[in-house]
Amino acid sequence: MRIGLLVDVYKPFMSGVTNFVSQHKQALEALGHKVFVFTLGHLDYEDDELHVYRSPAIPLTETGYQFGFAYSRLARRKVRTMDVLHAQHPFISGSLAMTYGKRYGIPVIFTNHTRYDKVALHYVPVLPGGVSETLLEAYLPWFANQCQAVTAPTQAIRRLLRDYGVTVRIPVIRNGVELSPFRAPARLRTRAELGVPEGAKVSIYVGRIAPEKNLSFLLRAFARVRRELPDAHLLVVGYGPEERHLHDLADELGVAGFIVFTGRVPYEQVPDYLALADVFVTASVIEVQPLSIIEGLAAGLPAVAIASDAVADTLMDGGNSLLAAYNGQDFAVRWVRLLSDDDLRARLSVNARVSSQQYDIHHTAARMTALYEEVVEEYLSRLAGGEDGDVISVLRRTIGTN
Repeated sequence: MRIGLLVDVYKPFMSGVTNFVSQHKQALEALGHKVFVFTLGHLDYEDDELHVYRSPAIPLTETGYQFGFAYSRLARRKVRTMDVLHAQHPFISGSLAMTYGKRYGIPVIFTNHTRYDKVALHYVPVLPGGVSETLLEAYLPWFANQCQAVTAPTQAIRRLLRDYGVTVRIPVIRNGVELSPFRAPARLRTRAELGVPEGAKVSIYVGRIAPEKNLSFLLRAFARVRRELPDAHLLVVGYGPEERHLHDLADELGVAGFIVFTGRVPYEQVPDYLALADVFVTASVIEVQPLSIIEGLAAGLPAVAIASDAVADTLMDGGNSLLAAYNGQDFAVRWVRLLSDDDLRARLSVNARVSSQQYDIHHTAARMTALYEEVVEEYLSRLAGGEDGDVISVLRRTIGTN
């Protein structure tokens, strides 16, 4: 099959969606498919993979995302040859997927990666909160119901989409990760080079340094942890627009000497940083199924997280992690417990590795491939029968692949 993966932004911008698309593309290619990424902006970036098509766009403030109304002529020529278009975002790339899908007679699939209702102010920064949330509640079902299928990484998101009024099929297909680098890291980093004592109790956060990640909450909770565990240290791996604020907050809380902000780290080095830690921590409540948490599980790191839809189907309280209520005191108590109880941490670590197996990218890519094939077959059958359009569009697309 010829599969088009549509994203609002791609490398060098790093996020869970970027990492997922890159690994999903490789896994699909290993299955024998030809896979293309269609994205916006960063026209001067030299891609390290084949078949990435970039179109001009305008940066959206400091979000890292870019806005464009249409693909370039070259990208459009390639889009029309796809068998299926898989949008990873509902707004910009989702709108473009729908436009070109209808124009060229190509089925569209959408994966809901984010709790857009909880990041409305960050994703639509020019609108007041109430307005942006109302638009999202109206737009998401309108868009999703025009797709041939919508995938949800978790049951919680499937239920949410149904509550919004999405009526098309919604199979639950987990986000996949290439697990092997996290299970057997090269260990090219040491605690000493980061200024962390060898015997310290080390927690790690990996991800974007952005307001929606709730990192101010995390640092305040860490200050409580430090009062109970003087040997506690924290690694913050990533970059983003809130870095300066977090440095200032760490100074204000008196914990700056016990937090290492690594800045931007190449994705291939993340397993080495995870190998330095004892526990993974996150206070985010906006993701659907954070890849960074899955990567931590594969590395044998139990997590401390807030009990929310973001982790409900991934982390099990007392099974592979500890989940806290959304308040700093409870979060800190559980954090201290996991760092100080070596037996508990060892048991949860074993469970973490086992539970990560279900997210193997090769398994999830195979499931997604089966959905692609099913959707394409049904769509072409309808086109051939004249239900949704003219069979000429299918012939035109087929000719374009030759």
